[in-house]
Order: sequence, then structure tokens, then C-alpha cells
Amino acid sequence: MSTTVQVVFYSMYGHIYKMAEAVAEGARAAGAEVELYRVPELVPDDVLEQFGAKQAQTAFAHVPVIQPDQLAEADAVIFGTPTRFGMMCAQMRNFLDMTGGLWAQGKLIGKVGSVFTSTGTQHGGQETTITSFHTTLLHQGMVIVGVPYSEQGLTKMDEITGGAPYGAGTLAGADGSRLPSENELSIARFQGRHVADIAGRLKAGS
Repeated sequence: MSTTVQVVFYSMYGHIYKMAEAVAEGARAAGAEVELYRVPELVPDDVLEQFGAKQAQTAFAHVPVIQPDQLAEADAVIFGTPTRFGMMCAQMRNFLDMTGGLWAQGKLIGKVGSVFTSTGTQHGGQETTITSFHTTLLHQGMVIVGVPYSEQGLTKMDEITGGAPYGAGTLAGADGSRLPSENELSIARFQGRHVADIAGRLKAGS
């Protein structure tokens, strides 16, 4: 049986969506069956319109909204969230807060969990967002996987780039105008491949 990987994200302006596509590409390259999902939006349409996010979100409006119980169907879940004051966004927190039933039944125990993120600045909370996200995954009994330094993109010093051993990341810029760089997308693809590979090994040994 093939390994099933879910990429579950929230994106306001499309940066995390682009990273999610790269993560999914990497997981597929490892032979996994990959499903892309977004979490429910909490911001009213008129507010999204006011901040220019509504139009940006049309690019991924086709991606289905996930229901909490669907997480139990995957061998691995790779979550993508922008940073809000050094932590995950409210939309992702709201979704995870709805997984209490899965926790009560132990439905996510032993599944692989991984996280990627975006920030507006170089030191805007990429590491704290991912590592604080891990707390929830540990409560669910998930096996956390990051990005080891065998991914050489983590050591690049000749350009500004996101990404850490905790997970892939992109820098959106303070005004959101910067798109993910090729190095950031490469780290995201690596993360997808790496998670799918480990999930496959765990599944084969179970």
C-alpha cells in the first residue's frame, strides 16, 4: 500500500499555498499519494477584501476545506501556517482545537507530523512558530519530522532565505510582495520527500 500524505495549510496571500504545492511535489516524488487541503477561514469576506486578500485567495479556492476527522486517514500530515506574533495563525489554531475527538480516541498516535511556515521578516518567528506548533502534535502522539542538514539549502549564506532544521519557511516581506525563492521551494520539496519517506518506512514496519 502506498503512503498517504496530507498537506494542510492556511494561506492569506498565497505564500504558504506556493510552499504547500512544493511540499506536495516533494512527497509525490517519494511515491506518496498526496492530498492538499486548506483549513476554514475565520476572517469575514469584507475584511479580506479590504486587505486585498480575497483576490489572492482565488488562486487556491479550488483546494477543499478539510474536516478534522479526515486527519486520521493519512499516514503523515504536513501543516503549513503563516506566523502571527511568533506562533501559528488563528485559523490553524482554531482547526487544531477541533481535533479533540481525534485526541480522545488516539487516532493520530504514531502518524508523522511536520510543519512549514512564512514570516514577513528574517527574524519574524519562523522557528518559534514551528516549534510551538510541535506541542500540539506531541499531545496528539504524532512523530515529528523536520528538515535535516542533508538539505544543503539550509546552509546557504549568499542570499536571504527562510528554512530551518525545524521545517521549511519563506520570507514574504513586510508588505507581502516577496514570493518564495527557489531555495525556499527546494527546502519545501525536500521536506515533503523526507516526511513521505519516513512515513513509508514506519508504515512498512508496522
